[in-house]
Amino acid sequence: MNAGFTAKSIMLLFVSVLILYFVVFEGIEYLRYRKGPWVIEFQGGADGSPTLLISQPHLRLTNVLLVLRGERMTNGSGRVSFDRVQRPVPFGRMIYEDLTFLPGVLTFDLYGHEVELLPRTLVINRRQIPWRSGATVDLWPTNKPPDPPQPPDQRPR
Repeated sequence: MNAGFTAKSIMLLFVSVLILYFVVFEGIEYLRYRKGPWVIEFQGGADGSPTLLISQPHLRLTNVLLVLRGERMTNGSGRVSFDRVQRPVPFGRMIYEDLTFLPGVLTFDLYGHEVELLPRTLVINRRQIPWRSGATVDLWPTNKPPDPPQPPDQRPR
């Protein structure tokens, strides 16, 4: 009687586990990227005000315009597709990004305004604004929160 594993059965088990690993990995990667990224065009308005034109095809969001009234563009314009972390932005600064499952969450500090893009809603200066394609949101210097936006606290290591 042979009570041990044979080389053939060990190889079959190894190949089966390897195939299962790749199927599960590709399935998770598909789920992470299937909805696509936020696409933001950083531009200057006709009066020189910085503007953001936000799109997200899977959420059926197009031409959502944020206009930062009373501010002046300090850098150039550009289009940024947030499909991976640490993408440089033409103006303002990125406070927080979670792109584990796209479109993810983006939080910006734009001239003292906190702008957060969530799939379910737009949050500006900690106020929720429902998403509507073609909407224009004006941000004035008088709307800025009293304390400037800060990144979340880092956990001690």
